[in-house]
Amino acid sequence: MMRLFRPITLGITGFALAVTLPASAALADSGTFGWVGPGGKQYFVRNLPGKRCLDMRQEARGARNGTKQPLRIYARKGCKGPATRLAPGASAPSGTRFASVVFNPS
Repeated sequence: MMRLFRPITLGITGFALAVTLPASAALADSGTFGWVGPGGKQYFVRNLPGKRCLDMRQEARGARNGTKQPLRIYARKGCKGPATRLAPGASAPSGTRFASVVFNPS
């Protein structure tokens, strides 16, 4: 299941979906996905569902892919607009804003 490393309100709309997915559903490999939110606070989540577009609810920038699978961040919600692919272990430039993310994209 998804674990948070800070007592935060998760900024991803797909939270309820991630919690209710069956154990056999594809998950981003172990590791963490991190980003910077409002006020410069850092957020980290684990074990997010793969191949699903997740929208951010709040400002998000500086994505860090600490998982073992690639991911894509998108400029607009619904995984639309310009996309940036992040290989495992890669980070987007600190000022790169994004509004949605998909883990282990096809």
